[in-house]
Order: sequence, then structure tokens, then C-alpha cells
Amino acid sequence: MYKRQGSIIAIFHDVLITIGLFSLLSLEINLSIVAAVLTIVGYSMNDTVVIYDRIRENFRSMRTAETLNILNSAITQTIKRTIITSSTTLLVLLSLFVFGGSSLEGFSIALIVGVLIGTYSSIFVASTSIFYLDISTTDLIPVKREEVDDGMP
Repeated sequence: MYKRQGSIIAIFHDVLITIGLFSLLSLEINLSIVAAVLTIVGYSMNDTVVIYDRIRENFRSMRTAETLNILNSAITQTIKRTIITSSTTLLVLLSLFVFGGSSLEGFSIALIVGVLIGTYSSIFVASTSIFYLDISTTDLIPVKREEVDDGMP
């Protein structure tokens, strides 16, 4: 539940900045831009899930550590992967911008901005929201269910 709140904050962050940039630059928002924004949501969510998975693993393996140390460790462990993924995606998007023509210009601009902002938000917005939501190792310990004897074999 807690991770969903951080993910939602990060997604709103990405979408608002991307659409806000188009508004500031007075660029037309058409169907391809809407498709790019939806792609940004998926890309950002994927990055956030990767970082959250590492945070969850670190919460389980570093039970005595403080939350901030666990978050720092998780970000350090995933940052190389995140930067490499974002860089290769940006190379493709830059070539799409340069060679794609005017019909793909807005789409590629939106995706370039979205990948940059999505990477930033996955690392700094989504993971930091866990800290501000006061999540600790006790929140991730599975709750044991009580067995109920209903007389059925």
C-alpha cells in the first residue's frame, strides 16, 4: 500500500512536468503527445518498480538498519542500471527526434523529457516518499494468520 502512494506521486510528477513543459513552450498537444505521456507513465512505473523491489529486498536483509540507510543502499545498488537504461533509451529517442521528421517531433520531445524526468522521479521522488511516509522494516514483515478450526477435514 505504501509503495503505491509513492508511485502515484512520482507518476503525477512526471506527467505534470511533461505537460507543463508543452504548455510553457506553447507546443500543440495532439494524439501522439497523449500516447507519449502514457508511455512515460509506463516507463516511470517500470523504473519505480525496479527501485522499490530493491528497497523491499534491503528492508528484509538489513532489518536492523535505519530506513534512510536502507533507501540509500537501494538507490546506490540500482543507479547504475537506471542510468544505463535511461541513456540507451535517450539515444534512441534522440535519433528519432533527428531523423523522424516533423510528424514525430512532438512525440520524441515528450518522450525525451519524460525519460529524463521519469528517471529523476523514480530515484528521488518515489524512493524519498517512502522515507516521508514513515515506512520501516516492521511494515514489511508478513502478518501471520491465525488458523481457524471450523471442523472441516
